[in-house]
Amino acid sequence: MTQRNRTDRHHGKGRHHRTGAAAGGLAAALTALALLAGGCTGATGGVRGTPGSAGLRDPYFPKLGNGGYDVSHYALTLGYDPATGRLAGTAEITARATQDLSAFNLDLAGLTVERASVDDAPAAVNRAGNELTLRPREEIPDGTEFRATVAYGGVPEPVTDADGSQEGWLRTGEGVVAVGEPTGSMTWFPGNHHPSDKAAYEITLTVPAGFEGLSNGVRTARRAAADGRVTTEWRMAEPMASYLATVAIGRYETTTATATAGGPDPTATATATAGGADPSATASAGGADPSATASAGGADPSAAASAGGAGTPVAGAVSVLTAADRSVAAATAPLRGEIPEILDRQARRFGPYPFSTAGAIVTTDGTLGYALETQTRPVFPAASFDRTTLVHELAHQWFGNSVTPATWRDLWLNEGFATYAEWLYAEEYEHVPARTHFERAFAQDANWAFPPAAPPAAENLFDPPVYQRGAMVLHKLRETVGEERFGEILRGWPAKYKHANASTADFTAYAESVAGQDLDALWDVWLYGDERPPGP
Repeated sequence: MTQRNRTDRHHGKGRHHRTGAAAGGLAAALTALALLAGGCTGATGGVRGTPGSAGLRDPYFPKLGNGGYDVSHYALTLGYDPATGRLAGTAEITARATQDLSAFNLDLAGLTVERASVDDAPAAVNRAGNELTLRPREEIPDGTEFRATVAYGGVPEPVTDADGSQEGWLRTGEGVVAVGEPTGSMTWFPGNHHPSDKAAYEITLTVPAGFEGLSNGVRTARRAAADGRVTTEWRMAEPMASYLATVAIGRYETTTATATAGGPDPTATATATAGGADPSATASAGGADPSATASAGGADPSAAASAGGAGTPVAGAVSVLTAADRSVAAATAPLRGEIPEILDRQARRFGPYPFSTAGAIVTTDGTLGYALETQTRPVFPAASFDRTTLVHELAHQWFGNSVTPATWRDLWLNEGFATYAEWLYAEEYEHVPARTHFERAFAQDANWAFPPAAPPAAENLFDPPVYQRGAMVLHKLRETVGEERFGEILRGWPAKYKHANASTADFTAYAESVAGQDLDALWDVWLYGDERPPGP
């Protein structure tokens, strides 16, 4: 995410139905009691299971996430009507119990739960604030895989964060964009919404004629119904934290390309189709000819152009799909065309790109006040779609998306690395030394409001120290351990924790292991220190 201020994140993030008849009410009550009782008994008839915890006690969001299970896969089927703002959804959540469970919670804000089941058997439902509790008919033994299904609907309402910015399901004129850092994803689907529980996703979107639905990962299918409604299916095979899930619905144009993801000669080619037309027109992925764009009904990004010519696949090639609202498509096409080249350059620094697809979504201005590193396909308002911000959000694919913070206190590992990626890019390709950025950041009082590894409260998570001073930590590490060791850390850190979670303690221990020296003096001043040292 780009750094936000107090008003935005511009670059610097059911009710139960009750019958009127007495007999109907009694029957419903008896059914609920039976489900509750059944959920507390195991196969032997004894009470073994206990409810999973409501919340994971994150330092800033103690109620976020839930205990007792680990999610491996979400299948979300969503239908959206822009005219009414109504969302109709079904979430199928595959998880494994980490204790004997009599009940478990999901995070869901607003919306009406219509029905729920566990392994196809009806489950009792209870709502309390943003906690949705499901009590299965039979308890779930520790280690058992289960599938929870929740049908829900309503008009999603955005979350207003402590700093005044909004996230979640945000309406954008005719369409919508969904962004979730740190808590907004619970406004559009139920889940275990803490970054420590990553999972694979399949997201199916159905939208009216003339609209296109976009999401994370590879688009595996696109079909139109007789009434003109368009359904697209997206697969995010690599693990993803729920705050990185996205949906964009609107009138978009798309472009496809291929990146070599760190190969020695980035000769990726871009292909474009308009509604399935001739895909033979190609343009260089480095942006030399950005005019090759596809309409929203364009080619499947999983069938993007091959790199290397003559249709020969390149090992490790990454399909790239970008999308822009039609009103800003032409203006943003040149920079969108540079994404394969930027990814190739970053892969040389950070190691192979960690996902099978990449891209960007550019929306109109007026709703989203910040860019966000949604996995494989960052989201940008048009006003924030510049090269520096693009470099930042693409770097997050390594730092934040693949290596995800263990808790929100570890957010500087996302933002410090992404900010330092900006400095490295400017140093290598714009001839501005990283030391220059470091000295500028050192001189700014705002960067010394608190240590980057210890924001005082949730409203400070996206303040300057997390970004700028986080990057300063990395520059001091570079100066301390030298270029060779620092290069090993830049490549080795995202490799060691690929598709996993990591904490600040994990990082400091890893850096010291690579450096072969104790770095407490560095951490004490730059990572944890309250005072600005005498000089940079």
